[in-house]
Amino acid sequence: MVLERYELVVAVMAVGIVVRSLCRHLKDKWTDRPVVAVDSALSCAVPVVGGHHGANELARFLASQLGLYAAVTTATDACGQTCLEEVAARLRATVVNKEASKAVNLAFLKEDVPVLRLKGPRIVVVDEDVAVLKTKGLVVGIGARKGVRASEVLQAIDEALKETGRKREDIAILATAWLKSEEEGMLQAANILGKEMICLSKEALNSQAPSTASRAQDLGLTGVAEPAVLALATKLIFPKKAYGRVTIAIGE
Repeated sequence: MVLERYELVVAVMAVGIVVRSLCRHLKDKWTDRPVVAVDSALSCAVPVVGGHHGANELARFLASQLGLYAAVTTATDACGQTCLEEVAARLRATVVNKEASKAVNLAFLKEDVPVLRLKGPRIVVVDEDVAVLKTKGLVVGIGARKGVRASEVLQAIDEALKETGRKREDIAILATAWLKSEEEGMLQAANILGKEMICLSKEALNSQAPSTASRAQDLGLTGVAEPAVLALATKLIFPKKAYGRVTIAIGE
């Protein structure tokens, strides 16, 4: 068996047979193809290889389509927590120092691990339990009035993207203030787009220098949409603009 020939593998056989068949073909978890074992009665799907790299998702897909049980055993999933690989996927980023994944995923079992961005040029020295991600794509900063609807947020994003000649597919992440972390309309919009919504702290936002004044000053903030972009992107390519009850800024 040459696993590299396949993107995903579903093995309809006992887990023990799968393990014995795969052992000599495995190299490392970052390159091995995801493998899921399914019993002959189609009652259970067990991710055997690459749980955080597609096997867990495949097992859940099989469960949704065939009604079988997805026996996901990775620790973060068992505890209902995210993992480094999921964060990287949501941010459309690659993990530079893959050896940090074990320590970071162990930390996810105990706490919410913050995602921070350092803008260069600079030299960064990190500990073994710090994962370095390299992102691609646009950062869309969003400010909105309380009670905003998802349709308003999506329309504003689409109009801003159109003005910059970009598409939804070009978005890497959405960013806003911590105050909006439970704003249902914004969360629904992020879910529809399939993008991660990062909610930045007051300190992170106020450490930026936006190009224009903001009504958020009434809340003690220098702004929301534009500072959120400046905090996470390398450069601002679309200064903040209001679309009804939503304000959008874009960076990359």
